[in-house]
Amino acid sequence: MNTTKVTLREKKISKGRKSLYLDFYPAILNHDTGNKTRRKFLGMYVLEKPRGPIEKQHNKETMALAKSICAQYVLDLQKEAFGLTSKAQTNRDFIDYFKTLTKSKYEKLGTYGTWKTVEDMLTDFWNDGVTFGELDKAKIEEFKLHILSKDLKQNTKASYFSKFLAAIKQAHKDNITNENLAKNVERITEEETHREFLLREEIQKLVKTKCDSPIHKSAFLFSIVTGLRFSDIQALQWHDIKGNKKDGFYIRFRQKKTNGLEKVDLAKPAIKIIGPKRKAKEYVFEGLEYSAWHNEKIDDWVKAAKIDKKITFHSARHTFATLQIEAGTDIYTLSKLMGHKSIKTTEIYAKLLNKKKTEAIHKLDNIEI
Repeated sequence: MNTTKVTLREKKISKGRKSLYLDFYPAILNHDTGNKTRRKFLGMYVLEKPRGPIEKQHNKETMALAKSICAQYVLDLQKEAFGLTSKAQTNRDFIDYFKTLTKSKYEKLGTYGTWKTVEDMLTDFWNDGVTFGELDKAKIEEFKLHILSKDLKQNTKASYFSKFLAAIKQAHKDNITNENLAKNVERITEEETHREFLLREEIQKLVKTKCDSPIHKSAFLFSIVTGLRFSDIQALQWHDIKGNKKDGFYIRFRQKKTNGLEKVDLAKPAIKIIGPKRKAKEYVFEGLEYSAWHNEKIDDWVKAAKIDKKITFHSARHTFATLQIEAGTDIYTLSKLMGHKSIKTTEIYAKLLNKKKTEAIHKLDNIEI
C-alpha cells in the first residue's frame, strides 16, 4: 500500500527565526481546497540562535509540539489509507464541505440554485456549524424536520432533503466518514406530480405556428423527437453529431444531470430540425438560453397554437416518453432512452398514459344504450 512520508522541516524567515512546516511526499489532497499540496505550514517558529534559558525552552517546547503534530498527521494519513476517518476529518465542518459541493454545481442549469438554497438553510439551522464528528442520524432527522416545517411544496421539500443526503453520501465516498450516515434515513416522500404532455395533433399545431423565439421552437421540437433535456440540448455541439446518411445519425454526449455517457440515435425529424452540419465546435442550437422571458415566449407560442395546456420546455421530454409508450416501446428500453437511473421514474409515464386512456373511456359514460 502506498503511504505518504511526513517530514518536519524548517524554513528561515525574518528576525533570526525558522518557520516550521510539514513536507509530504508524495503530495496529499487538501480537503478544503480540493488541490494537492506538498507543504503544510504550522504557524510556529523556533529561534535560529536562542539566547538564554527562556528562548531555549521556547525552542524545546515548540519542537516537541511540532513533532506531536507531525506524528498525528502520519497517523491520520495511515487511517485514510485504510479507509478510516482521521481526527482532522472528524473535526471538519460539514457546512463548509457542502459549500464546496455547491460551487461544483455552478455550471449545471437549475441544480446550482437548489444546492445554494439548501446551503443557506443549513447555515441558518446550524449557525455555529456542525462537524462530521457531530453529524449523526439524530441531527440528520432534526434537519429533516426543519425542512418539513417550511411552507413549501412537498416535492420541493423532498428535493432539498435529497441534496442534503447526497452530500452526506459523497462525504463517505471522499473518505471523510467511515460510513454513509444517510444510508438508513427515510427520505421525504414525493407526491406524484401532473406531467403535462402533447398529443400528436397538438404537436402538428405547434409545428405550423410561429414562435417569437425560433431557436426555442426548434429546440423544443428536437426534445420531443429525442427526449433530451434542455441542458443537454443547450450544450450540444456539432462534433457530438456522429454517423452518416447511409447508416443513420446519432449523438454521443455526456448528460449534464447524471454525468453518464449516452448515445442517442436521431430519427429523421431530428435531422430535419438541425439542418446541415456546421463547424465542429459550434453549438447546434446557437443562442439557446433559459430565462423567464424565454419561458414566456414558449407559453405565447402554445397559446397561439390554441392549445389549452400549461406547457413548459420539460413538457417536450414528457411528450417524447408518452409517444414512445403509445408506439409500444417497453419500459426498460424507454428508461435507457430517457437516461433514467431508476426504472420507477420511467413507470410514471406508463401510468400517465393509462390514466389518459381511462379518462377517454369514461367520456362515454353518459351514452344511453
